[in-house]
Amino acid sequence: MQKDEQRRFALVAGEASGDLLAGLLLDGLQARWPDLQTAGIGGPRMLAHGFQSWWPQEKLAVRGYIEVLRHYAEIAGIRRKLKARLLQERPELFIGVDAPDFNLDLEAGLRSHGMKTVHFVCPSIWAWRPERVEKIRAAADHVLCIFPFEPALLAEHGVAASYVGHPIANVIPMMPDRAAARAALGLVPDAQVVALLPGSRRSEIRYLAARFFAAAALMQKVRPDLQFVAPILPGLRAEVEALLQASGMAGRVKLLDGQSHAALAACDATLIASGTATLEAALFKRPMVIAYNMNALSWRFMQRKQLQPWVGLPNILCREFVVPELLQEAATPEALAQATLAWLDAPGKTQALQQRFSELHVQLQRDTPTLCADAIQKVLEG
Repeated sequence: MQKDEQRRFALVAGEASGDLLAGLLLDGLQARWPDLQTAGIGGPRMLAHGFQSWWPQEKLAVRGYIEVLRHYAEIAGIRRKLKARLLQERPELFIGVDAPDFNLDLEAGLRSHGMKTVHFVCPSIWAWRPERVEKIRAAADHVLCIFPFEPALLAEHGVAASYVGHPIANVIPMMPDRAAARAALGLVPDAQVVALLPGSRRSEIRYLAARFFAAAALMQKVRPDLQFVAPILPGLRAEVEALLQASGMAGRVKLLDGQSHAALAACDATLIASGTATLEAALFKRPMVIAYNMNALSWRFMQRKQLQPWVGLPNILCREFVVPELLQEAATPEALAQATLAWLDAPGKTQALQQRFSELHVQLQRDTPTLCADAIQKVLEG
């Protein structure tokens, strides 16, 4: 690249959690290269950095084998058109942010045509689908890892990687201000508050939200003064409101437009869908009940490929069941309600969990934007 030529990177982040990671990544890249131009597929945090999104990010936010199959033609069409455009425009680097089912194939195709590629967030080959490591090796010149044990694992398979810390660990304060969060959300200062986080995907809302609201109704029967908040992506609000109305909890659950961090800071405990949000809840030092439910066929496929007894990130990182997981048939409203109330009745257990999560927070804190920029600069110079 000529010295006076403006750098151009392409990025794809396929869902809300990827948008958050990519937004933090762009902080480091734009600090290193102030005139950097970026385009591809992304969400609001990326757009705030001047990113140009050629397709709506929501088009890629599909999870589960059966759900992906239903949308396969559209998603494959987007990837095909995106690849053609990138090969025509030839940005200096492509960065796939999470979304491995979409990004790894795209990266492999671009790399085979001489484009340098970086994948941000190592796919969880240590949890399930270990065969993915071969795909990673073909797809990425370098992998940016958010967990400390991942680079050594990838090195065993000949994949270059760097540990950059988990970006969320620097966003979430070590000691969250519960009182300030409650004031900001208009909650009673001394009430017990449960945050309901049924997920950021439409499929998760379909399978989990009704269960969560039914569990909330059962909890409120036991504790009439219990308050509930539910952060929801604005695009999913109409569906959630309909489910809330059907559950009889309309007016009893405070729906928030986004604001998941405020909800986690404000709550005493959270009932939460398995995914990145569970790590955020751990960094907020909040006790949680992790739940998941999906298409039965998708679930059977996933179970076959699961390598560890844990599904939730806090349990995987702590290497034990520090918080309960209620998955598939076990995720009944009665079980969810009972497990959540158990945290509210166990202050000593909650205090021990908070100490464990504080230690985890320290392990994950690094100057992620700078470390990402350092690694990417080496890829460009290599």
